[in-house]
Amino acid sequence: MKTFSITTALAAALAASTASAVHAEQVFNRVASFAVADNLPEGADRKAATSAEIITASEDGNTLIYSDSPGKRIGFIDITDAKAPKAGGIVSFDGEPTSVAVAGARALVAVNTRESFTKPSGLVAVVDLATKKVDTTCDLGGQPDSVAVNKDKTLAAIAIENERDEEVNDGKIPQMPAGDLVVLSLKDGVPDCSSIKHVALTSLADIAGEDPEPEFVAFNSKDEIALTLQENNHIVIIDGKSASVKTHFSAGTVDLKNIDTKRDGAISFTGEQAGVKREPDAVKWLDDSRLVVANEGDYEGGARGFTIFDTTGKVLFESGAAFEHAIAAIGHYPEKRSSAKGVEPEGVELAQYGKDKLFFVLTERASIVGVYKDTGGEPELLQLLPSGIGPEGAVAIPGRNLFATANETDLVEEGGARAHVMIYERREGEPAYPQIRSAEKDGLPIGFGALSGLAAVAEKPGFVRAVSDSVFSSQPTIFTIDATQKPALITEALRITRDGAPAQKLDIEGAANDGEGGFWLASEGDADKLYSHALIHVNKKGEIKQEIVIPAELRANETRYGFEGIATVGEGDSQVLWMAIQREWKDDEKGFVKLVSYKPASKEWGAVRYPLDKSEEGWVGLSEIAVHGDYAYVIERDNLIGQAAKLKKLYRIALADLKPAALGGELPVVKKEEVRDLIPELKALNGYVVDKVEGFTIDAAGNGYVVTDNDGVDDSSGETLFFSIGAIDAM
Repeated sequence: MKTFSITTALAAALAASTASAVHAEQVFNRVASFAVADNLPEGADRKAATSAEIITASEDGNTLIYSDSPGKRIGFIDITDAKAPKAGGIVSFDGEPTSVAVAGARALVAVNTRESFTKPSGLVAVVDLATKKVDTTCDLGGQPDSVAVNKDKTLAAIAIENERDEEVNDGKIPQMPAGDLVVLSLKDGVPDCSSIKHVALTSLADIAGEDPEPEFVAFNSKDEIALTLQENNHIVIIDGKSASVKTHFSAGTVDLKNIDTKRDGAISFTGEQAGVKREPDAVKWLDDSRLVVANEGDYEGGARGFTIFDTTGKVLFESGAAFEHAIAAIGHYPEKRSSAKGVEPEGVELAQYGKDKLFFVLTERASIVGVYKDTGGEPELLQLLPSGIGPEGAVAIPGRNLFATANETDLVEEGGARAHVMIYERREGEPAYPQIRSAEKDGLPIGFGALSGLAAVAEKPGFVRAVSDSVFSSQPTIFTIDATQKPALITEALRITRDGAPAQKLDIEGAANDGEGGFWLASEGDADKLYSHALIHVNKKGEIKQEIVIPAELRANETRYGFEGIATVGEGDSQVLWMAIQREWKDDEKGFVKLVSYKPASKEWGAVRYPLDKSEEGWVGLSEIAVHGDYAYVIERDNLIGQAAKLKKLYRIALADLKPAALGGELPVVKKEEVRDLIPELKALNGYVVDKVEGFTIDAAGNGYVVTDNDGVDDSSGETLFFSIGAIDAM
C-alpha cells in the first residue's frame, strides 16, 4: 500500500496551478454557473429552498439532469452552449428524487415515497427526455438512494438504503427494516418491472450486519456492481447478471496523522486519530479490478480522504490527510468541521479525457473538487476546482471536454448563495483558480482563510499583508503575500500574541504599517461576545504593545458593525489613523457612516461623515480604507450575493477633504469619487458574485490589490478571490 505524501499532493497541485501557457497544459476552468432557482416555473416561490444533488447528462452531452429532493423534482439544463446554460424545465414527483441516471433517451429517477423511517417505500420513474413526461414507474419495495446503469444500457442497479433515523437511539444501528440492492432489466431505457431482483445483503458486514444500509452503486464493464454500505463500513461486489454477491470486504480503518482534530478557531495540523473507519460514500471503478471510494463517514467514521481497493479488499492506495492538506493550502479548510470529519469527501466521478483517465473527488464541507490522474499506481493530483456550497454529485462529459457539479446547499433563507450547478471546460491554458495559496512550514501548509484586510509591504513592490478575522479567533494572524507569483503565495504567518499567548477577543478587520516595522490593527467589536471596538498596536514580532478602546462619545452609539479598515496618514507625532466604520451607528443619519480619526501622539479622536450609495435590497457599508498619494480609498459594498449583488465598488476621497471634527458635534460630509466597479473581476471566474469584498491596498509600486473574505468556509463556497486592478494613478 502507498500513502499519498503531503509534499507530493501539494507539489502536484501547485505545479498545475503555476503551469505556463508555453507548456500548453490541459486544464479545467469553470465556464458557467447556473442557479437552479432559475429553473423554477413561472409563479413559483423563488425564495423557496432548492437543491441540486445528483447530476447526470444526456448521451449527446447537451442536457444536464439533476435531482432536487427538497423540491420533489428533477431539473433540466440546456448546455448546448456550455458557457450560457439555459433553464430546461422540471418534472415533479409525489416524493423526493434521490438519484438520476440516463439510459438512452430516458432518465431513470429513484424516488423516495416513504411514510416513515420504519415504513420505507420508493419507486423508479422513467422520464422521456424529449417530452419530459413520466412513461412508467416500478415499485422498489423500499427507500432508494443511488441508481446506476451499465455500459450497454441493459441493466440498472438501485441501492435501497432504508436509512436510519438519527433521532432514534442517538442514530445507532441496527434500525430495521434492512436495506438491499435492486437489479432490473432495461430495454430501450425502460425497466421491466417484472424483472426486479432483490439482492440480500444481511450477514455480510461485521458492523450491524443485520441492518445493511446501501449508499452508492457503480457498474464496471463486466456488469459487476460495486456497492458501498456506508454505516456498515463495508463494500460488496455483486454480479449484475445473476444478481448474486460475488465477494465483500470491510472498508477498514485509517490511522490519520497531522490533522486538525479540534474546533477551536485555529488551524493546527498536529493532531492524530487512530483506527478511523473509512465509511465510504461514493464508489467508482477505475477499471475492472480497482475501485476508488470517497471516505465521507456518516456514523462513526470518516477518514477525510479517498482509497483505492482491488476487488479482494486489498488497499492499493490511501490518501490519508494529504488531500485535506492540499485543500488547506488554497484556503478551503473548514475549521469548524475539525472535530468532526474535516473536508468530508463524498462524491466521485471518473472518465477518460483523451489519453488521461481522470477521477474527481468532491468534498462536501470544503466545496472543492480534486482532479486526479489515474496512473495505475499513486494517483497524481492535477487541480483543485472551486465548486458551489456542498458539492454532492458530478458528471463527466468527455466527448465535449466538459465536467459539471451539482451543489446542494441553498442559503436563501439566510440571504446567502443559492444552490448551483457549475460547468467546467478542459482545454489548453492556465488554471484560473486558485488565485492565492500558501507555502509549507515544517512540511505542512500554512492554513488560512477569512482574509479581511490588506496592507502594503513598505518598499517592496508586489508584496502585501493580510489579516484574518474572528473566524480564527484563537489564531489571529498577519500573513505576508508574494503577489509577484501566480497564484499569489502566502509565505509567512505572523501570529498576534498577548502576553506570549495567542491574543483572544479580537476580530481583526484591517491592518496598516506603523512606520516602525510594526502594525496598527482595527478590531471590530461585538458586545454580545464581550469584546470591544479597538485599535491594536503590535510590534514586528506580532506582540501587542498597546490596546486603545474607542472613546465614550463613540461607545454610546455603537453597534456591532464597527471598524472595517485602518490606514495611516503622516509619520511620527503627526501620524493620523483613519478607520472606516462599516454601517450606520445609532447617531448616524441613514445613508451616512463615519470615517473616524485618531492621533496616537495627542490621543485625539475625530470623524467625518461618508455618504453611502443606496440599495433597494440588503444593506450598504464600507469594508476597507487605504491611503495612497493624495487620496484615501474605500471599498463600498452591499451585503448581497450572486445575481442580487449590485454594489462592489472602489471610491476615493481627497485627503485635503479629510478634516475631522470633534466627536459629539456636527460632522462634515466628505465628497467621494468612483474609481472602479469590482463586479467584473468578481465575475471573472464564472462563479456567482461573492458578497464580502473585504480587503484593498496599494503596494509600493502603486498597484491596487483586492481580496474577498471566504468566512472560513462556513456557509460559504470557500472561494478566496485575490487580484490586482493595476496602477491606481492611471485610473
